[in-house]
Amino acid sequence: MADFGGVVMARYRAKDDYDYLFKVVLIGDSGVGKSNLLSRFTRNEFSLESKSTIGVEFATRSLDVDDKVIKAQIWDIASQESCWMEEEDHEK
Repeated sequence: MADFGGVVMARYRAKDDYDYLFKVVLIGDSGVGKSNLLSRFTRNEFSLESKSTIGVEFATRSLDVDDKVIKAQIWDIASQESCWMEEEDHEK
């Protein structure tokens, strides 16, 4: 923020303007909470009844830390186990 004679103005940043970009891929066994981790971090939501991810889920979140904008791009990849189970269901 900048102070101009007692008037405080917030620094404007374009939507894609950031100082650091982190690309994160969540991988792990089916049912361990990857989707809930993504949901909690990006939307502050948590569900005990969440269903298995089919394919990929993607979300972003930007944080201000020490006057720097940090953007996280987070990918939730369905475990191979759930993809195989889904494939078997389609074959029946």
